[in-house]
Amino acid sequence: MTESAHVTEPLLTDDLLERIRSRAAAYDRENAFFDDDLADLVRVGYLKAMVPVEFGGLGLGLERTAREQLRLASAAPATALAVNMHLVWTGVAKVLHDRGDDSFDFLLREAGDGEIFAFGLSEAGNDLVLFGSTTDARPQPDGGYRFHGTKIFTSLSPAWTRLGTMGLDTASADAPKIVYGFITRDGGGFEVKEDWDTIGMRASQSNTTVLDGAYAPADRIVRRLDPGPNPDSLVFAIFANFEILLAAVYTGIGARALELAVAAARRRTSLKNEGRTYAQDPDIRWRIADAAIAQDALPPQLDTLARDVDQRVDHGSQWFPRLVGLKIRATETARHVVDQAVRVSGGSTYFASSELGRLYRDVLAGIFHPSDAESAHSTVANAYLGPIDDRAGPAQGTRAAEGERP
Repeated sequence: MTESAHVTEPLLTDDLLERIRSRAAAYDRENAFFDDDLADLVRVGYLKAMVPVEFGGLGLGLERTAREQLRLASAAPATALAVNMHLVWTGVAKVLHDRGDDSFDFLLREAGDGEIFAFGLSEAGNDLVLFGSTTDARPQPDGGYRFHGTKIFTSLSPAWTRLGTMGLDTASADAPKIVYGFITRDGGGFEVKEDWDTIGMRASQSNTTVLDGAYAPADRIVRRLDPGPNPDSLVFAIFANFEILLAAVYTGIGARALELAVAAARRRTSLKNEGRTYAQDPDIRWRIADAAIAQDALPPQLDTLARDVDQRVDHGSQWFPRLVGLKIRATETARHVVDQAVRVSGGSTYFASSELGRLYRDVLAGIFHPSDAESAHSTVANAYLGPIDDRAGPAQGTRAAEGERP
């Protein structure tokens, strides 16, 4: 399915990005949700970017949306990270719709009508990610499910109207099954804890959500899958959109950090070098060049993988290694670029009022998103070397199992 031709200009204009950037420091300082940013983004139709035109959206592809997310993250990383969670679900629905699967078409219709979707999958201590769950999914006589469990890092907590979640059904005749479903905010059965007090990404307000009987009706139960690695198209759709859009956010952080470093080098002067700017200092020039070389590699990779999703390129078993590789590369590169920018910019970045200091805190969140570095390296090693022989022993067998996890 081709991208809509009627949206040719950037959704996020320079003026809008400057307004969003101007609020970021206050949101961070006050540990407040990005209400005004969200209102602006809704007004320009940003949350409908990947919703097809026939469902009331803008009909953009993942490649174009990832570029917009990069720009948004350069202005306000926490806003971009939180909005990512809604965009991931609409991207999942689009990937499946484009491939002839209408099981998520309800999501496209509701997103086109203005509903806001959040990602309620993460659980403390669950390193199986999509392939296991500590949440209890209890089947109901009408075919729906009630979910009981605790979800962490639930971005968009103050604003979501729909929450995609999952749990483990151990009661049905064909149990165990991982059950994916969607609950509504007005349906109740959950509590949002006001516990988001972190060092960075504060405006995302990714509070803990306690599910206590939250109900998803039968027509909002989208999958019942066997636990463990699964070739279902939903798994691919989630990982493709999550990893690519996440990489876009951290690529945006790196881009902004490099921009600030260049400005600092041109602004700061050195008494040791007779008042010349640090832009003339060989060591500073090397740091900026080092950051720029690392940063420059990311956008082409981001564009290529996102375009491949849009164009339904078949990478087969290589999809997951490529996706986790992009995520690790983007988050680690962003940390490196921000670190170099801080070193170039000097002690002023140590003050809480410094934008670069805030980016230094925000970028740390990248190490916590799936896939983590250990899982990603196991996935890539398996792709090149094959799985570890099960006869190798318990410890290596555990690592082999982790390597199956994208």
